[in-house]
Amino acid sequence: MNNHKVRRALFSVSEKRGCEAFARALSAMGVEILATGGTRKLIADAGIPVREVSEVTGFPEMMDGRVKTLHPKIHGGLLALRDEPTHMAAMEEHGIGPIDLACVNLYPFEETIAKGGVDRSEAIEQIDIGGPTMVRSAAKNHAFVAIVTNPNDYGRVERDMKSNDGAVSDLLRRELAQKAFALTALYDTSVAGWLFGQERSEENPFPSSYSLAGRRYEKELRYGENSHQKAAFYRTAQLGTSVASAKFLGGKDLSYNNFVDLDAALGLALEFEEPFCCVIKHTNPCGAACAATLAAALESAWSGDPLSAFGSVLAFNRPVDKACAEFLTGGNRFVEAIIAPSFAEDAEEQLRTGAKWGKNVRMLACGSVGPAHRPELEYEVKHLRDGFLVQERDRAVETRDDFDCVTETRPTTEQETELLFANLITKHVKSNAIVLVKGTRVLGVGAGQMSRVDSVKLAVEKAGDEVLGSVLGSDAFFPFPDGVETAMDAGVAAILQPGGSIRDKQVVAVCNERKVPMVFTGHRHFRH
Repeated sequence: MNNHKVRRALFSVSEKRGCEAFARALSAMGVEILATGGTRKLIADAGIPVREVSEVTGFPEMMDGRVKTLHPKIHGGLLALRDEPTHMAAMEEHGIGPIDLACVNLYPFEETIAKGGVDRSEAIEQIDIGGPTMVRSAAKNHAFVAIVTNPNDYGRVERDMKSNDGAVSDLLRRELAQKAFALTALYDTSVAGWLFGQERSEENPFPSSYSLAGRRYEKELRYGENSHQKAAFYRTAQLGTSVASAKFLGGKDLSYNNFVDLDAALGLALEFEEPFCCVIKHTNPCGAACAATLAAALESAWSGDPLSAFGSVLAFNRPVDKACAEFLTGGNRFVEAIIAPSFAEDAEEQLRTGAKWGKNVRMLACGSVGPAHRPELEYEVKHLRDGFLVQERDRAVETRDDFDCVTETRPTTEQETELLFANLITKHVKSNAIVLVKGTRVLGVGAGQMSRVDSVKLAVEKAGDEVLGSVLGSDAFFPFPDGVETAMDAGVAAILQPGGSIRDKQVVAVCNERKVPMVFTGHRHFRH
């Protein structure tokens, strides 16, 4: 172990939480403290001895604070190898004192751009230069220097020093260095992403390099997809209406699958303006409905497939009220998790106390939900071995203007409304996706089948007798007439699909024989 005692520390922080107490503790241990601008004032006002960095460098802060720590007397003190004679000689020759601990965090760039509508020049000024440079210098030289970037670590460092006669242990310095480089990676990723977003165009939709960075979710995940797998969730800097930014109101700890299902549920709820509820099982909607009230939407969504709904995840686009809570806690119903804009106090109480599973159900409040609360641009990332894919999220929303009626019989106005609803649902169903709808209620879903005919059969089976007079939405074209024939044999009254098969004419012909209207949208909605 390197028992190098901390004799001088540098403070330069934007987030000042805990800074005063940490500086006081170090000073009490005999550590000389240097600090910049506002940090120095905070420490000095607390009656703690502190020197201004400009006293050490011989240069004042200048250019509106852009230049203050970029100086050999700072970085030489951070980077010098204490066991390298030439480094020590250079320090002595140039009057550079060693800095053994750096307490640094960065300008609030992420918080600034998160405000929305921020002026470009304001955002640019929140790009920290001196801070990351000090962080990286100290972290590189972690064999001799402790770099503390998170106020949550102040107490640990203080206790470690007290246990090691004023030195920071090797193990902790290594851990702090890793955290420091992770911080600068996240910071640079945020800056690069924002700058690209400012210049993005149809001709240049993706950056030349794409970085993923995030902060680990503070609550530990119960496990991964299976109980023998460990997992963690990381929040990115871009937090809109999402599971990542939602407030966890309690219940069992979230697992990997909970996050995946909640994200799928919220994604579907974000499509709708009207009171809406969806019931998600293994990322697929087994029930979904719009209605005049949220409770009516919930009841309709649940009735789409009550068997599959047991142990499901729910999403709402309105605050959950007492009527919804009473429905869920009545009968033999059980849900794993619920995400909604908010929960009425009496609804939350009912859910917690009105069912055996109530104390365990995970409730997340995510703020406003609806089409207006989706960001203008969303990327999806899918990891592969040794790489990952990035694409724009499927935001296409077809309207009646996109309908190309390819049959002799045209859909009624009511059927067009139903087909639009079915089409929105298919976007969120694993391919091959078939969705049967009546009104604004899902009756049956065929998801993830290798054959589109099998997806039709599964959706028909789920719909039962209600299939008569229903409409069908398909995420992709029917390669053969057999899928359409199966649907019409069961009683489907109108069909929507993107079209594009070399056998489209054959498929249309069998619809004309039965006088069943079919519309093409021209847009496929695969979801793998």
